[in-house]
Amino acid sequence: MNAKPDTRPAAAVLLAEGFEEIEAVTVVDVLRRAEVETVIVGVTGERVVGAHAIEIRADCRLEEIGARRFDAVVFPGGMPGAARLRDDDRVRSLLVEQHDRGGIVAAICAAPMALAAAGLLEGRRATCYPTFRDRLGSARYADEPVVEDGAVVTSRGPATALAFALALVARLRGPEVRDELARRMLVD
Repeated sequence: MNAKPDTRPAAAVLLAEGFEEIEAVTVVDVLRRAEVETVIVGVTGERVVGAHAIEIRADCRLEEIGARRFDAVVFPGGMPGAARLRDDDRVRSLLVEQHDRGGIVAAICAAPMALAAAGLLEGRRATCYPTFRDRLGSARYADEPVVEDGAVVTSRGPATALAFALALVARLRGPEVRDELARRMLVD
């Protein structure tokens, strides 16, 4: 008997040394609860240490994803992790390819600066951690917890990580799944 191919939506959460742990783990946890195939991708290695010295073991390294396509590519913030994402040519190529084919690109906290560096925020509404708003290029800054503009989703920081993750669930699995998951998690 042949196994059925996995038809769940898939998301890649990219981690670079110095990532914000709350943002990364919240997104991974919520997406997996929503039955989104969620792959933790280590940009700087298989074991990645966050901004607060918490080590996460990635499911794979960036060079191992090859030509695999994801429905969403997600960047947690944190410093210097977000700067490492912004400055990595492989990450920029992945972002541009994802965006060009209409896939979701999402970033929280300081990480929207990586989207701006790749030219993906030009003329779009976006948000980020307030002290990074000058790094959004020509984006129209919005002081909101989560901002969605086309296939680009941005969020402000650690306190908005749950809202950000649930917005991604709505995009990937639909608002009904998001609402049911939020209810089960006791989200107001």
